[in-house]
Amino acid sequence: MPERFSIVFAGTPEFSVPSLESLIAHPACKVTLVISQPDKPVGRKQVMTPPPVKLCAEKHGIRVTQPKNINRDLSWKNTDCDFLVVVAYGQILSKEILEIPNIAPVNVHASLLPRWRGASPIQNALLAGDTETGVTVQRMSETLDAGDILAQCTTPIDERETFASLHDRLAPLGAQLLVETLTKPLSPVTQDETGVTYCSKLTRKNGDVDPAKMSAEEIDRCVRALVPWPGVRCNINWVPLKLLETSLT
Repeated sequence: MPERFSIVFAGTPEFSVPSLESLIAHPACKVTLVISQPDKPVGRKQVMTPPPVKLCAEKHGIRVTQPKNINRDLSWKNTDCDFLVVVAYGQILSKEILEIPNIAPVNVHASLLPRWRGASPIQNALLAGDTETGVTVQRMSETLDAGDILAQCTTPIDERETFASLHDRLAPLGAQLLVETLTKPLSPVTQDETGVTYCSKLTRKNGDVDPAKMSAEEIDRCVRALVPWPGVRCNINWVPLKLLETSLT
């Protein structure tokens, strides 16, 4: 294995930034390219806003590409790439892309795989009332989040944990585990298919709750998991309400 690894990093939101920063800071890693989602209009004035990962890369003088469809734009495929590192990028990668890195395509996922494969693992851990979660570094495969496990780190979920607090704890845990994994020989372990659970991308409909059909605990979990996005809404006596915070005491 080379003394210094060339890394192409694919990520988009704030969750990805600690992983990118950790790779940039490590002497054994050289980030040769950052791939991120296109800038998006934000707010009432629809101001075009770059994703956090792009801002981080530009701060460090690293080249950035933002393809609308990464599987159709392979203009970057000849970039030096020992590892393709993917952290909350937001697009599913083709087999052709997964075969680009010299060593492996690697992903940081915010759950203890095989539990909560998919796009919303943090929220679903809270919705299900899980007492622990963590991060997984996996070798990517064609099947989403089904790759061999390279490393895992477990953390308890506090009884009043929110999406924001858990997100902010898991992001640096994933960053630390990623660097530790890439800088030592890989030891892949096949996932146990008997423990698989799935979670899909959230929509506004996920935030609609019915107090007549749900327990107080279920609504409380929804608020802790789904604020700020997609938010939680209900109707009481035909009055529409937006729930921002709840308490069971």
